[in-house]
Amino acid sequence: MSGSTGDRRGVAAFDFDGTISRRDTLGPFLARVAGTNALVRTLLTRTPQFAAVTLGRADRDLEKQAVIARLLGGRTAESVAAMGRAYAEHLWNQQRFRPEILERLQWHRERDHEIVIVSASLDSYLVPLAPRLGVAHVISCSLEADASGLVTGRLLGGNVRGEEKAVRLRQWLGADPAELWAYGDSSGDDELLAMADHPTRV
Repeated sequence: MSGSTGDRRGVAAFDFDGTISRRDTLGPFLARVAGTNALVRTLLTRTPQFAAVTLGRADRDLEKQAVIARLLGGRTAESVAAMGRAYAEHLWNQQRFRPEILERLQWHRERDHEIVIVSASLDSYLVPLAPRLGVAHVISCSLEADASGLVTGRLLGGNVRGEEKAVRLRQWLGADPAELWAYGDSSGDDELLAMADHPTRV
């Protein structure tokens, strides 16, 4: 098999925010869609909930979904997708990526490894951005839309963080054995890194 090591295929899984990109990208995207003032107001009104998350007394994933629902809920999926494509273009033009990780992406491409982004950010912009980075596959959060094409604010299948990253990657890998490289920068990547043959914490 092309890109395989022995009888195993070579796969490289990269977190996005803080790993490929230098910083968080979801907050700025929400600000672009809903406006900076709306984002700030939403974050301020949910300060007690954020504090509870920090103290381990509230669910981080539910809080993220609540913020997304407040800012994106009721918008057309088409308009959010269009904003995602524009934001992907902005991210590419800004080139605020870690150069050492771009080098690793190139290293894996040269060896014909399969490369996948596994991220808690939204596919609205990661899917159009991925080809620019030379990445063919994206596993990330997807916004649910109702029958009329309006964003509900819920995430299909939940937040792709922590154990869910490992679950989604295993589903994507399927039954074929793989030699896995994984790259991540935060505690949300611990399970992803733990399943890799070659883990790298950025």
